[in-house]
Amino acid sequence: MFRVTELARIFGLSRSTLLYYDRIGLLTPSGRSEAGYRLYSQSNRDRLSTICSFRQAGLSIEDIQRVLAKEEDSNAAILNRRMRELSEEIRTLQVQQHLLGKMLQVQSQAELPVTIDKEAWVEMLRAAGMDEAAMNRWHTEFERRAPEAHHQFLLSLGISEEETLAIRKWSVEGSDGKATASHADFADDRI
Repeated sequence: MFRVTELARIFGLSRSTLLYYDRIGLLTPSGRSEAGYRLYSQSNRDRLSTICSFRQAGLSIEDIQRVLAKEEDSNAAILNRRMRELSEEIRTLQVQQHLLGKMLQVQSQAELPVTIDKEAWVEMLRAAGMDEAAMNRWHTEFERRAPEAHHQFLLSLGISEEETLAIRKWSVEGSDGKATASHADFADDRI
């Protein structure tokens, strides 16, 4: 039998994490000592190992509870959804990596203009393999994470305040799934 602190230490978790898992019913101790301390069995240890594996795979606590409850309909769906999310994250990171590589390549060839304007920026994005959908996601994510920085970046490309505001509005609408414009709508003014 393991006490809460011992079990937490084995998995590199805090004591409060195990107490939280107990409180939500994810990992209930097998019993209590005479002094009232929580005691965990080897079975509890194995369950915690499984929980930690699912957490490392990026599953939420709610999804882990569903999988461990053996809700047959949801197990494969939960794992497939996480796999799709990871694939999308990997694809996004690969696009960013490729883009940075192209930027470094251009810079190392001393061909980088003193200032980057809208056209040069779009050319770099296209050279990095970004299509319209990827550029749309890029703007939406930039606006979501750092709206003021997105605004300043657009202005730094020589884009007017009016167009910058339109692009930001379009980016927000795109994140809500309500976008009516596409990146192509800024055809002459692509960024």
